[in-house]
Amino acid sequence: MSDCCCPDKTANTKQICPECGIACKSVTMPTLYHQIRFPENQSLLPDNYYFCPSKTCSVGYFSNTGHSIPKTWLRSYQAIQDDAICYCFDISNDQYLSALKAQRAEQIKDFVIQRTQAGECACEIRNPSGQCCLAKFKRFEN
Repeated sequence: MSDCCCPDKTANTKQICPECGIACKSVTMPTLYHQIRFPENQSLLPDNYYFCPSKTCSVGYFSNTGHSIPKTWLRSYQAIQDDAICYCFDISNDQYLSALKAQRAEQIKDFVIQRTQAGECACEIRNPSGQCCLAKFKRFEN
C-alpha cells in the first residue's frame, strides 16, 4: 500500500496534546481549513497545528502557540466518534470488521487502493489527520 495519495508536505513533527498527553502529528493548513466548520475556519491563525486522534479527547487541533480547536468544530466529528477507517469513502471500523468476518474485506481494501491510485481520494482534506488512510487497513487487520 505504498501508493498513498498524500505527499508529505510537513516534517510530520509531533507534539504532546495539552489535554490528553498523547503524541500528535502535525497537519497542514489546508487540512484545517477544510476540516473546521464555518464560521470558525474563518478565524484560523497560521501556525503549526497538530491533530489529536483520541476519541475521548475534546481537543481536535492545537498549535505551538496554545491555540486549541475542539473536535465538535470539525466536519468529521461524527466520523471520528464512529471510528472511521477511511474518511474519503466513508468506511467505518465496524463496517470493515464485518467485512473481514464475512471475507469481503479484500474487495473494500482493493476499491480504496484503486481509487487512491487513480487520484480519486482526498485524504489531505477529508481525513482530520491529513494522513492517507491506506495504512489504517493493514493496522486494523493485524
